[in-house]
Amino acid sequence: MIVVSNSTPLIALSRINKFGLLREYFGEIYIPVEVFDEVVTRGGNLSGAKEAASAEWIKVDKVGNKIAVESLSITLDKGEAEAIVLAREKDALLIIDDGDGRRTAESLGLKITGTLGILLLAQEDGKLDLKTAIDDLMAAGFRLREKEYKRILSLSKV
Repeated sequence: MIVVSNSTPLIALSRINKFGLLREYFGEIYIPVEVFDEVVTRGGNLSGAKEAASAEWIKVDKVGNKIAVESLSITLDKGEAEAIVLAREKDALLIIDDGDGRRTAESLGLKITGTLGILLLAQEDGKLDLKTAIDDLMAAGFRLREKEYKRILSLSKV
């Protein structure tokens, strides 16, 4: 399975020391140039910058359809737009957290998951305690509505 990630999952998983889950579950991940720039070049001090820069399993790729990126950039940030277009070009699973980006990706028929979906997988495999991981994410600045928090925890039988 080909996988493309936006910046937020890279940063969020790094903040809670779960960056390695990406490699464990997906093996190789593609990120568009703009996501690399957001996380590594311009975000050199961000969580995930060092991990993304040094991970040989993260592949930086250029988006072919620049017009689609420009069109999506009207309502989304450029990194999200590039991630969506790259995922579409590669017929890939897209890892994205932003609500507007997720809705756009779904409307284009993309398969998506997010940081929480990856944590759910890890919890099902006994690799972490979901409630603790989500609480750690939220303490690190990850935004999640109370209703969604309860729904995710109920899915995991926590």
